[in-house]
Amino acid sequence: MTQAPSGKLLSISIGKVSGLFAQNGSEPSRVISAIHKQSISNLDNPISVEITKLGVQGDEQADLTVHGGIEKAIYVYPSEHYVFWNELLTRETKRPVNLTPGSLGENFTIEGLLETNVYVGDILIIGDLEFSVVKLREPCFKFNAKMGYKGAAKAMLQSGFSGWYLRVNRVGALAAGAGIELIPGSRQTSIADQNTALLHRSKQQDLWE
Repeated sequence: MTQAPSGKLLSISIGKVSGLFAQNGSEPSRVISAIHKQSISNLDNPISVEITKLGVQGDEQADLTVHGGIEKAIYVYPSEHYVFWNELLTRETKRPVNLTPGSLGENFTIEGLLETNVYVGDILIIGDLEFSVVKLREPCFKFNAKMGYKGAAKAMLQSGFSGWYLRVNRVGALAAGAGIELIPGSRQTSIADQNTALLHRSKQQDLWE
């Protein structure tokens, strides 16, 4: 029997709603977003943070139709993808880029689990808390603005490095450094499968036009 993959929680990050200048169509506009996340618990300072049914205590979302709520309480991103983004953004923006945890807008920065081995319906046990894998993260024009590169959303889709959302099943306190145990669900649709389907939807072309 194949052993289920496991991982580690490297950082917990939160963000507050603030202004963000974004290109949505032909004209730049000022929108609101909480995509700017800062680490509040990490391996250097593993303080305990309360996790509620709506996510990390103190975290905010600007548009609850696409982020947050019970079904998208926590956004998880694998740290393994940071090398890709550092290299891409350094090349495209012509300046050195060294992203820190939370830079992709995620609440949990992890290692050991990727989109290819995480499936919708899987259970993640992190510390004493329990979460369900819900779906992938769909990038939008605000992600382009956050990353300072108009092709960022396209790059996320094409690479498959989307990360995923979690529902909180068991609330409580959590700190960076906690281990992650994956309990397989039905294993019918991986996050990578969802990303492939999303990439081939024609309506997603407007992410980078």
